[in-house]
Amino acid sequence: MKRRPTILDVARAAGVSKSTVSLVLQGSELVREETALTVRDAMARVGYVYNRAAANLRSAQTGLIGLVINDLRNPFFTEFATSMQMALAEQGYATVIGNSDEDPDRQAQLVQSMIEHGVAGLVISPTFGDPGAIMDQIAAAQIPAMQVLRKLDGSAGRIPFASFDYATGGAVATRHLLDEGLTRIAFLGGRPERQITAERASGYVAEMAAAGLTPLVLSGAITRHGGHEAALNLPKDIQAVLCFNDLVALGLMNGLARQGRRVGQDIRLIGFDDIEECAEVWPALSSVSCDIARFGHDTAARLLGWLNGGIVPPDETRAPVTLVARASSLGVQNG
Repeated sequence: MKRRPTILDVARAAGVSKSTVSLVLQGSELVREETALTVRDAMARVGYVYNRAAANLRSAQTGLIGLVINDLRNPFFTEFATSMQMALAEQGYATVIGNSDEDPDRQAQLVQSMIEHGVAGLVISPTFGDPGAIMDQIAAAQIPAMQVLRKLDGSAGRIPFASFDYATGGAVATRHLLDEGLTRIAFLGGRPERQITAERASGYVAEMAAAGLTPLVLSGAITRHGGHEAALNLPKDIQAVLCFNDLVALGLMNGLARQGRRVGQDIRLIGFDDIEECAEVWPALSSVSCDIARFGHDTAARLLGWLNGGIVPPDETRAPVTLVARASSLGVQNG
């Protein structure tokens, strides 16, 4: 691992004294603006990251963990963040949580800010798109960092990754629908060029092919609105739909209801993630269950094992999934 750049490196690159660099880092008005710009440019060139709180954290024997989440509005990610934060708190660590809101630029800013404020470790559930200089920032900071649920582009072998066995989940859900005697089954949601969409659809595609059936993968936004809109164009002969996530499935349920197509009778549905709302709607929504609470706890344990014991997590870890079959796929009896 390369040596982390220091203030002295910045000073040499900028042609100024160490004290001048320190004043710039402190935002002092004693430094002329042109000098400050020269110093900041040198910081960028040598890859220096200002760790504002590291000294205080070390002296106080405390720890701060950064957690960057792609979409905290989605209950699946909210539960993960909550579970991880609570597990870290049990071990005496505080967590700072940032929502990137599926914006790569905001994600990069959050990572940079957390590193500057001295997080001891970092966990990212990445947004889609080019991650920019995030991996270089993490490498320069030399802190334990993990990515979960999605992968940063170009991160293979650089940042440990943990997620669920999505391919098996899609396969189990599809076999369940086939066993119910359904043959016209579609997969709905996501974009085919994204890895997580390919993962979640792969088991479905494989099971349909094994049954001698033609798969139908329909792209769309992975939101309630996306599912609701998809109901307008869903072929009338489709008997069942496996959705990218529960939000798509719940939106699709609403859209189908507006068209008079009865879920559990005219058409069967399965979601993915098994958020709490699945058991509360009617008909209850079948879903591929990912134990996100356990996953949050295990992620915290892996990060702390790395931070405190030097135990680096495997390059990739996959947690098991199960199908929770409810009325939306098992069928609703008339009357």
